[in-house]
Amino acid sequence: MAEEVLISGIQQVGIGVTDAGRSFEWYNRHLGLDVPVFDDIARAELMIKYTLGNVRERRAILAMNMAGGGGAEIWESKKPLPIAPESEPVIGDIGIFCLKFKSGDVAAFAKKNNLETFVSPEGKTGCWIQDNFKNQLQVVPDNSWFKTNNEKRGGVLGVIIGVTDMDNALGFYKNVLGIGEVVYDKSGEFSDFKMLSSGEGTFRRVLLRKINEGVGAFSKLFGNIEIELVQALDRKPTVIFEGRSWGDLGFIHLCFDTLNMEGLKAKCQKNGFPFEVDSGNTFDMGDAGGRFSYIEDPDGTLIEFVETHKVPVMKKLGLYINLKKRGMYKTLPDWMISTLGWGRVKL
Repeated sequence: MAEEVLISGIQQVGIGVTDAGRSFEWYNRHLGLDVPVFDDIARAELMIKYTLGNVRERRAILAMNMAGGGGAEIWESKKPLPIAPESEPVIGDIGIFCLKFKSGDVAAFAKKNNLETFVSPEGKTGCWIQDNFKNQLQVVPDNSWFKTNNEKRGGVLGVIIGVTDMDNALGFYKNVLGIGEVVYDKSGEFSDFKMLSSGEGTFRRVLLRKINEGVGAFSKLFGNIEIELVQALDRKPTVIFEGRSWGDLGFIHLCFDTLNMEGLKAKCQKNGFPFEVDSGNTFDMGDAGGRFSYIEDPDGTLIEFVETHKVPVMKKLGLYINLKKRGMYKTLPDWMISTLGWGRVKL
């Protein structure tokens, strides 16, 4: 039943950078995330639990690709200034190591960007690329699209997350979040990892997938979900955000679009993962609004949930839609979702 669907897709992944404007230009030019759904300056007062008691002042740009996929929430801490990790994160380190972006033709994307391709344990072609702030990205194939484009490229499909205990992590991502299809579960050395710095070791890696169920206002836009969990087997990994806080440089959170926040809250609580932050009522997010919450995975990686209440539709005309009144589980018509693209920024 539709009521059992609590998560409709990846809404965005937070990326801490030193210059949000430059970062948006890079993601616009190279990955087609050319629609700033919002560009907002605010104080993150509700997140002091994860900001060492400081109220961060930040600029955030939610950049989307209307071909489909989740967005990049490009996050620039203005005060205090963001802190970089002591050393560059490597595969197997604990936390969000990499974003997966979807492509309809990985080989063509790689050729255009002068990148070497690899073959994944699933037997599919992919490639690695870093953004202009050295955040690690991966481009992989996917078949869930809202629109097609000449570049055959889309938004966020998923993430690679380093974990300390694979079985504990699987219990969380499969059973609590419902990302239940195990595409592969393999251990050993991997040729695609050897293309990365410090990727020569042995790992256990599990790829989880959730096929989009077509439930929720923006489900057609968000598409499928892929979460790849990686455990280093021959070394003690570093915690990527050790000694740092939410909003510092790197991938700060993974955010899911949520259809029933109260139902999800009860499920998380029952399984031992209580909400650590909860805005409670509708929280203003620039041109949009909704309720947001945070939990931690078994290793402390931050997972955000957003139940969208208000969203701009034909923003230039000042028109918005109230999803709470309309019903969270109903899919918006394609033409209405497409109006988000009216704010496209061409470079």
